[in-house]
Amino acid sequence: MIRILGTVFAGLFGLAFGSFLNVCLSRWPEGESVVHPHSHCRNCDHTLSWWENIPLVSWIALRGRCRNCYDLIGWRYPMVELAVAALWGSVAWSFPVNVLDPSLPRVALYDSLLTSLGLLVFYWLLIALAVLDAEYLWLPNRLTLPGVAAGFLISVFSFIVAVKLDSIGRSPLHPGFQYMRGELWDVAWSRFIAIFVAAVLILLIRWLYKLVRHQEGIGLGDAKLMAMLAAWLGLPGALLAFAMALLIGCFAALILLFFPSTRQDSTRWAGNKLPLGTFLCIGGIVSSLWGQPMINAYLRWSGL
Repeated sequence: MIRILGTVFAGLFGLAFGSFLNVCLSRWPEGESVVHPHSHCRNCDHTLSWWENIPLVSWIALRGRCRNCYDLIGWRYPMVELAVAALWGSVAWSFPVNVLDPSLPRVALYDSLLTSLGLLVFYWLLIALAVLDAEYLWLPNRLTLPGVAAGFLISVFSFIVAVKLDSIGRSPLHPGFQYMRGELWDVAWSRFIAIFVAAVLILLIRWLYKLVRHQEGIGLGDAKLMAMLAAWLGLPGALLAFAMALLIGCFAALILLFFPSTRQDSTRWAGNKLPLGTFLCIGGIVSSLWGQPMINAYLRWSGL
């Protein structure tokens, strides 16, 4: 019952934060404040009443149109709200409720709570970046760089908690405790290397593309996003996200090739820009949810 109630509440909060994210996605590119003015129609400036601001429900009640000017309200609004709600609900569903047992060390509960809260932020960032890159080909530093820092700090903190749990009842002079303290630096260093390698991978591809085509093909924002994925998922998870992004990108390129109506320029299909950041975000979400089983299945299939 606790798991079900937690999932429902997380989903409702996800709808609310998804609605706020829609405000950010509409105003950030225009350089507007996300606080003032109140929510309004982007076409006629009609200020929305309270019942027009209910996440998802208002969009359905209004049939996807402004009540004043009948201008279309895009599918992005309900899709973002549903995506945040679904991902936040999945985090709550997978929360280890056994850590609520009073007989267990409190540090285990704190670790689970911080990890879950971190995932909520991670998914919110990925959805925000996916939409911004899809609509504006823009991956702002205000999201990617704090995302890198947060992922690194949470990954290191999780190891500190593991050391704390293992050392409960031991003396700080215990050899095993001292060994784990040394391992902390290894964990921090390995995650830093993962972040560096992931970013360099994109920069290398960017350099090779410019060398061959004599023009920019991949933005620096994609390298920072790849670093953010490595900070949260580790290098294997980030590489899995990158591989999925390439597959999605190839599929999108085939659509542009075989369906001329989808192109911005019907005569030069290769000149259309594809949002690699959006594909990376989708890959990052899949990798976060099912990455380890996918990696294990691949290792068994390849015999490694």
